[in-house]
Amino acid sequence: MKKGIIFLCLSLVIFSFTKKEEVYIAVNQDTKLKESIKRGKEVYDNMCISCHLANGEGVPKVFPPLAKSDYLMKKREASIRAIKYGLKGEIVVNGVIYKSMMLKAGLDPDEIADVMNYITNSWGNKNSKMITIQEVEAISKS
Repeated sequence: MKKGIIFLCLSLVIFSFTKKEEVYIAVNQDTKLKESIKRGKEVYDNMCISCHLANGEGVPKVFPPLAKSDYLMKKREASIRAIKYGLKGEIVVNGVIYKSMMLKAGLDPDEIADVMNYITNSWGNKNSKMITIQEVEAISKS
């Protein structure tokens, strides 16, 4: 009986520490994402707004929308690559073909991560997996 009570107490103690750690990680990650999104809005307003517009809707058949964009949300690596290295060639966004060119933005990896976190969490987009500097740095040109 004593062993059962001791086991139960130890289990509760271990579980309570695990739960607190998980909550801390979730809150900390949420805070980091919010800070990244805030910085990303500044990058967007300085670098992207002229083509993709303030509402993220772009210009039909010229500059693709970022708002509710299937390409942005389903092709995470390709989207990061486009910001990092530029984009040339045909892409399909929300069923519409775009053939225009996007020049390399000249952003640092942290700025790319921030702007990606902003655009993937704005205008009807929702991305729960934060884009990190390490993820951006790992993406090659081809």
